[in-house]
Amino acid sequence: MPNVSEARGILNSSDILFTAQEVDAAVDRMATEITEKLGDEYPLVLSVMGGAVVFTGQLLPRLIFPLDFDYVHVSRYGDKTHGGELVWKQAPKEDVQDRVVLVLDDILDEGHTMAAIRDKVLEMGAKAFYSGVFANKLISKDKPIQADFVGLDVPDRYVFGYGMDVRGAWRNLPAIHALK
Repeated sequence: MPNVSEARGILNSSDILFTAQEVDAAVDRMATEITEKLGDEYPLVLSVMGGAVVFTGQLLPRLIFPLDFDYVHVSRYGDKTHGGELVWKQAPKEDVQDRVVLVLDDILDEGHTMAAIRDKVLEMGAKAFYSGVFANKLISKDKPIQADFVGLDVPDRYVFGYGMDVRGAWRNLPAIHALK
């Protein structure tokens, strides 16, 4: 974790990829798409802690249909900037048996975390699995999963803000930034 001065230096030297207004418009669009697809399903929505907390907190009030809510905690990053070993800290507490499940995460990078969550949820008996990510990173290699709902496509750079951190900082930014 950087100190305050280092964290401000990271922010000040970053590029803004999407403004807060563009982020807000993307969440509105996603809410409409999710409502059209899942509005009659009474889904179980699972938020991936901790990155998806900002996105989930903004999206849920825009979903005007009944749903149940829970979370999972799976991590590959910690405070590093490159993916590491997958660690399950919390599986769903809610019963997913015969449920339509929507998993929300901040970013679909290489897709390994979301694919592992999908496999776990389906193994637990869900009747359908959907994924929604705020950011979909455009990388050159194939991913093991594609998100059903995507807020914004981001370039293959290290991005942060709106739930995504850089060395543990700046999840609280309303815009999307990228390291230079």
